[in-house]
Amino acid sequence: MNISARIRTDGTVVEVLGDGSERAFPEAGVREMSAEERTAAAWADEDGRPMTEGEARTIPLVPRTKILRRALRLTQEEFAVKYRIPLGTLRDWEQGRCVPDQTVQAYLRVIACDPEGVGRALGAR
Repeated sequence: MNISARIRTDGTVVEVLGDGSERAFPEAGVREMSAEERTAAAWADEDGRPMTEGEARTIPLVPRTKILRRALRLTQEEFAVKYRIPLGTLRDWEQGRCVPDQTVQAYLRVIACDPEGVGRALGAR
């Protein structure tokens, strides 16, 4: 069952009936659902059903370099210059075109643990 709703200019939400008229929603709150009811409702919703474990494994992961760079509040250019990583290589990692090798992954872990120390050691500009 689909319900159409509209937000009035005063901020109230009303149900829009088939003939275009409006009706206020009942004041009653939302009924609490048990964990089992929430799970059953999620699986019954074709548009929002949970992923299976197999589907979850196929989702591309957000590259960690992007997370690290954003946590440090640096642009790609700033990160590349500060940690002496070629900008094109950084972009490739962040866009998933390639993955950093084990040595670079270790370097990124060191940056994550002590970003300022790495910057000082490299004489960051």
